[in-house]
Amino acid sequence: MTATLESPVTSVLERRYRKLLLAYPRPYRQAHGDELLDVLMESTDADRTVPPPREAAGLVAGGIRTRVIHLAGGSVWRDGLHLGVTAVAVANLAALVPYAAAIPLWTALSALSVLAVLRGWVWVAIPLTVAVGVKAVAISGGWQVAELTQVPVYPGLLTGRALFSDSAPVTVTVAYGLVVVGLLALAPRGRAPRVRSWWWWAAIPFLAWDGPAWMIEEHNLPISLSRMGLELALMAAAAVAGHLTRDLRWALGCAFYLTVTVVGVTLLTLPEDGVTLSSQHLAYGALLALLTAATALLPLRQRRHALD
Repeated sequence: MTATLESPVTSVLERRYRKLLLAYPRPYRQAHGDELLDVLMESTDADRTVPPPREAAGLVAGGIRTRVIHLAGGSVWRDGLHLGVTAVAVANLAALVPYAAAIPLWTALSALSVLAVLRGWVWVAIPLTVAVGVKAVAISGGWQVAELTQVPVYPGLLTGRALFSDSAPVTVTVAYGLVVVGLLALAPRGRAPRVRSWWWWAAIPFLAWDGPAWMIEEHNLPISLSRMGLELALMAAAAVAGHLTRDLRWALGCAFYLTVTVVGVTLLTLPEDGVTLSSQHLAYGALLALLTAATALLPLRQRRHALD
């Protein structure tokens, strides 16, 4: 038997197609990757070394769509709650990161609690979150708990504001308390929560950074463009995911995050401190609420259309 040697042109094209197929989740590639590659190679001109741009874009878009659909599995309410708990836990850690040099132990414990949440280790995450939460509430109120901490706590990087300078103890309590409540709801025996992506760690610098400034500097509740951009991008992605999957888990996650980070500040901090919201605050809050509503309404609209 004479072996048939693969041409260099074909091998280059095949390697590039395989790189594009990495957009699809591993289980899909294992089940359909070779078949899809054969179809792509047969339908492409033999003298090409680069996939057609439209085909390449279609593969990437299809891979992302398949990944999103692949995530929409299991219990909707458990996964949606875990998604919201993850987002708030990451935001709580981001609030401490600029002050890591002053409170290294509590920042490290917060990072461990986020790791436990991401991996679905509920019973590990609960005591860690409680411990860090108690210390965070104490710092926000100027009290001493567990160890002597100089208050106010000043940052070493990313921001120029003292820790919790724009938060009341009740607001910090809500931020950590609802994470604990969410974890307790996920704790009963059964399937552990989904293991979350390591990409959640990449969100921390954007949430922790105090710039570039968008709000007027003297306002007690500034919002940085880095945080705004991340929150809007993730909520828009959640709305798209809800549209693609006809699933409400993304809406539950967004609603949990919005309740803790926006509603908690508006209803609890402002009346206590006598702070007024600017038109920029109101516009941004309304935009987040609109995106959260979209994550809930788009799946319902899709389902109704499918029955027509």
